[in-house]
Amino acid sequence: MKLIVDGIIENLQDNGGCTVYFAQILSFMQNNKIDLNYIRFKDTQGHIPLFGENTQVNFQAPKWQERWRDVNLQQVTNDTVFHSTHYRLAKQKVKTVTTVHDFTYELYRKGPAKWMHSWQKFRAIRNSHLVICVSQNTADDLMKFCPIDPSKIRVVYNGVSSDYYPIDNTEQTNEVVFIGARGWYKNFTLAVQTLKHQPDLTLSIVGGGKLSDEELRLLEATIPGRYEWLGRLTDEQLNKLYNRAHCLFYPSSYEGFGIPVIEAMRSGCPVIAVNVSSIPEVAGSAAILTQQADVASFNQAFSTLDNQQVRSDIIEKGFKQASRFSWEKCYQDTLAVYQELDAISL
Repeated sequence: MKLIVDGIIENLQDNGGCTVYFAQILSFMQNNKIDLNYIRFKDTQGHIPLFGENTQVNFQAPKWQERWRDVNLQQVTNDTVFHSTHYRLAKQKVKTVTTVHDFTYELYRKGPAKWMHSWQKFRAIRNSHLVICVSQNTADDLMKFCPIDPSKIRVVYNGVSSDYYPIDNTEQTNEVVFIGARGWYKNFTLAVQTLKHQPDLTLSIVGGGKLSDEELRLLEATIPGRYEWLGRLTDEQLNKLYNRAHCLFYPSSYEGFGIPVIEAMRSGCPVIAVNVSSIPEVAGSAAILTQQADVASFNQAFSTLDNQQVRSDIIEKGFKQASRFSWEKCYQDTLAVYQELDAISL
C-alpha cells in the first residue's frame, strides 16, 4: 500500500485540531515505515512532521484558490490510497478516504462561507470509498446532513497525547480553565456569567486568539480582576495547568469530539460540560454533565464539584475513561481503514 496525503490543511490553519490529528497519525505511520507520499505546499508552517526513508515529500506551489481545487496526483497505482487533510478529491481515479470531524459550519455558519464549505465537504464525502468519523455523534450528523450508504462509514475516535498525565505534589489553585475558540456555540459568555456566581474562582483562558474588546468589556463588567488570558500553551504547559486547576469548564453546545475533555481527564482535572453532541460519548460518566447550557445548571455543577468525595470519584473515573483513547489506537484503527481500501478493486 502507498498512501498519498494532501497536506492542504497546513495552508488553512495554524496547528489547529485537524493538523494535530494528521500529525499524530502520520507520525505513527512514519515510525512504522509505511510508504507515505505527502503533498506539501509552499509557505506552510510545517506543523506536520515528515521524516524517515519511506516518506517522500512532493513540494508544490499553491495555485489561485488552491483549497477548492482537485488534487493532481503523480504515479497512481492499484495499491494507492488517497487521504486529503481537508475535503479534497483527486483528479485521478484512486481509492479515497475522507475524515469528517464535525458539522459546525452546517449548524452555526451562514452565507457563502457555509455554502462553499458544505459543497466541498459533501462532494468529498459522496465520492469517497470510505469515510472516517471521529465520533458516533459525527457519524449520526453525517447521515442527517449528507446521507450516504452507512456501510461506508467507519467511526475512529481521536486520541489524546501522552504528554498529559498527573504530576505528583502539584499545589492546587482556584483556576477554572476555558480552552479554545470562544464564539457561537462555545458559550464563552455563559462561562463568564457563571463565574460571576463563583467568587472564589478565577478564569484561565487558553488559546482562541487574543481577547476582543467586547470580551474584555464583558470580563471587566462581570468578573473584574479574576481572569487571565494565557495565550497558546504547549502540551507541557497545558498539562501543568490542568494539574493545578480546579476544573476544566467546557460549556460548548456542540463538539465533533472534544479533545480537551480527555486531556483534562488524563491529567487528573475534573470536567464540567454539557450533556450534548459527542460530549457524553467521550466523557462517559467521568464528568459532571449538565442537561442544559445555562448559568443555573452550570452553577449547580460547580456546587456538586465542591463535594470532595464527588471530586475524587470524578478524577478516578476520568483516568479510566481517558485510558480508552490514544493516538496509537487512532492510528491503528485508521491504518485498518487504509488496509481495507487497499484490498478493494476499483
